[in-house]
Amino acid sequence: MFPARFRRQYSAAVGAALWAAAAACASTPDAAWPLRVLADVPLSGHATRWDYASIDPTTHRLFLAHLGDDVVTVFDLDRRRVIADVPGVRRVHGVLAVPALGRIYASATGTDELVAIDAHSLKVVARTPAGDYPDGIAYVPRAGKLYVSDEHGGTDSVIDARSHRRLATIDLGGEVGNTQFDPVSGHVFANVQTRGELAEIDPATDTVVARIRLPGAEGNHGLFIDAPARFAFIACEGNDRLLVLDLRTRRVVASFDTGGDPDVLAMDPALGWLYVASESGEVALFEVKGRQVRPLGRAVLGPNAHVVVVDPATHLAYFPLKAWRGAPVLRITAPRPARPHA
Repeated sequence: MFPARFRRQYSAAVGAALWAAAAACASTPDAAWPLRVLADVPLSGHATRWDYASIDPTTHRLFLAHLGDDVVTVFDLDRRRVIADVPGVRRVHGVLAVPALGRIYASATGTDELVAIDAHSLKVVARTPAGDYPDGIAYVPRAGKLYVSDEHGGTDSVIDARSHRRLATIDLGGEVGNTQFDPVSGHVFANVQTRGELAEIDPATDTVVARIRLPGAEGNHGLFIDAPARFAFIACEGNDRLLVLDLRTRRVVASFDTGGDPDVLAMDPALGWLYVASESGEVALFEVKGRQVRPLGRAVLGPNAHVVVVDPATHLAYFPLKAWRGAPVLRITAPRPARPHA
């Protein structure tokens, strides 16, 4: 298997070629595809890589990790424009809004820190060491702790969200992908992508209480916990698969094809739609109803469209694109209106 960085470069190149071919054939995705492109809004900065995104529903702002520009870009969802770029977050990967604390947290792999940003002043208020190549971020409200994936160091760093002190370092035994909090169990789950495992962490003790084997996983990096359905959705960048893990039985119950090198997952809870964005630019869409998961289709949405975030209040999905006609844009999509039955 090629190293992840080479697979991503290859997938991005293939995705750009696929998108160019699709654009030459049609101006819109196939009519059966349940999404429509609503707008392309200019973003600030250079045509460099974007990473994770997070919405603060209290301020109606979208926070975007502009990895290639070393900034967190702040986008006003109501006015649909960039209002600020928070500088000094070198090689920013993960970003997470925590409205209850009035904070935005960002992982800076260039300095191996977790950076805390005030959600209103948009000023950096704290920096905390967070291992070697910090990436995904999860917040546990009751414990008041942040869990930061340390991809190269093979750990999760535990940080007090109020004092910004590092409380613990949890050895996970392999490269760590995304980390997510499950409000039902009260536990944190982390992808151990070089071992094909999902590690379960108890925030009361900051210890690993279970290691769940993921048959069929190669490079399990992306992660989304659907707490009501009791599913963990796992994107495997090594073999382009989405695994569905039943959190009640701790067994993989389904596996689906995705676009090349799947990365970020997001969900519209009211519609029950799960988005899987890929480095290739192809987006796979699934419907989750009760205990049933079914694919709704796949389409190339844009070059390097590997990041997605959904606003549950409006059902709009946002995809930062590195370069559309030479400049970065935020591609906004909406569900197509349901067609009346004949």
